[in-house]
Amino acid sequence: MPLLKKKFKKNRLKNPLNNSMEQNQNINLSKKDYFLITFIGVAFALFTIPILKNLNFAQIKVSVFFVFGLIIFFAIFANIALFIASLIAKKIPVILQVAKFAAVGAFNTFLDWGIVNLLMAATGIFGGLWYGIFNGISFMVANSGSYFWSKYWTFSSGEKHATGGYFQFFGVTFIGLIVKIAIAYFVVTYVSHSATFSPERWANVGIASGTLLAMIWNFIGYKFFVFKK
Repeated sequence: MPLLKKKFKKNRLKNPLNNSMEQNQNINLSKKDYFLITFIGVAFALFTIPILKNLNFAQIKVSVFFVFGLIIFFAIFANIALFIASLIAKKIPVILQVAKFAAVGAFNTFLDWGIVNLLMAATGIFGGLWYGIFNGISFMVANSGSYFWSKYWTFSSGEKHATGGYFQFFGVTFIGLIVKIAIAYFVVTYVSHSATFSPERWANVGIASGTLLAMIWNFIGYKFFVFKK
């Protein structure tokens, strides 16, 4: 018994230091962080192309030089944004986690929107039941790899003591899907808009509205229910 008490006291003394070291590791960026954020920046730029083509802005001409410039811009911007978040995280640790979630969210969001816009461009459908189906397809494709991004990078929950699970993740994601489809469908079907908005552009307003609320729900669900420690 005295030996057990001694070990217990020793562990209590060690825990604050271990917690502090773990917290410092979580706010210090590694080569892996920079590689992944660069990948996200490049992918973000590429997913933007089908969206811009469908929106058909007269002042934006999608050329090879434009695409190359977009890739360079987003790759640099993503790295700078993550570095700034790591500096702020020294005072507010959760900020780096929020920044990673935002980066992965942006990656999934533009993959999501890119797929929707490709489907709309291919079919000429910008509303109704099929618009909702397009949103469901794109959302599930975009989030199919999100579990691993969230588990092993955003929330760093690959450890054995983490309680996050595949089915819990998709449970939260499925609710986010319902939120996204419902809001997007409501905006496109029932919210009046100016005649200056083409059906393609208003469809993207619906997508953006649904995605925003779904992302808020997903962050809360992932952090406090799926990947809690």
